[in-house]
Amino acid sequence: MEKVKILFLEDDKEINYLIENHLKNEGYDIDCAYNGEEAVHFFSANDYHMVILDIMVPGIDGYEVLRQVREKGNIPVLILSAKDAESDKIVGLGLGADDYMTKPFKIGEFTARVKAQLRRYLYWNNISQELNPVIKHMDIEMDLNTYEVRVSGNHILLTAKEFGILKLFMTNPKKVFTKAQIFRTVWEQDYILDENTVMVHIRRLREKIEPDPSKPTYIQTVWGIGYKISEV
Repeated sequence: MEKVKILFLEDDKEINYLIENHLKNEGYDIDCAYNGEEAVHFFSANDYHMVILDIMVPGIDGYEVLRQVREKGNIPVLILSAKDAESDKIVGLGLGADDYMTKPFKIGEFTARVKAQLRRYLYWNNISQELNPVIKHMDIEMDLNTYEVRVSGNHILLTAKEFGILKLFMTNPKKVFTKAQIFRTVWEQDYILDENTVMVHIRRLREKIEPDPSKPTYIQTVWGIGYKISEV
């Protein structure tokens, strides 16, 4: 099943890492470029459903990358820039960008804008609406479009936070997550006030999906570190 593929241009390593991991957790396939030349190379060698770019990057600037994207087609382009003057937004939108966000930004709003642009593009171009595939691991299936979860064929009703935790594990099947990493990703906050918050949600999630919550089959505790999903 083909994933939606996104090209992301950003020279700030921290922002690049944040966006890359967040979009991967959302089920997207993403290529990250750190300068204009690299972005142009990626774009010429691959087919993308969306481009997200900064304007002020080394080498070829974001405006030139946008111009070359527009020469090839009508895929959505989101500018993510620290330049917040009205004139900058007018130039970016005038050159063909579909949306313009300024830094600093909230990851929730960013994600909503990305999904909105993709929905419109995929709908009007009669491309499959499966923005995110159904994720399968062992006996668990997650539909990231409908937020449905099935375990051994049985429908399981999860809260938003429980769903977010399970999605994090299933989209990163070999990674061990600390409680702080889980909190930062699922709650979208940098600081965890009480580690019990994550532990309580893990316990409730296990009670819903595990055949025997006292002997977890799916969500494993890695003592002294955190949690991960079981290997197949």
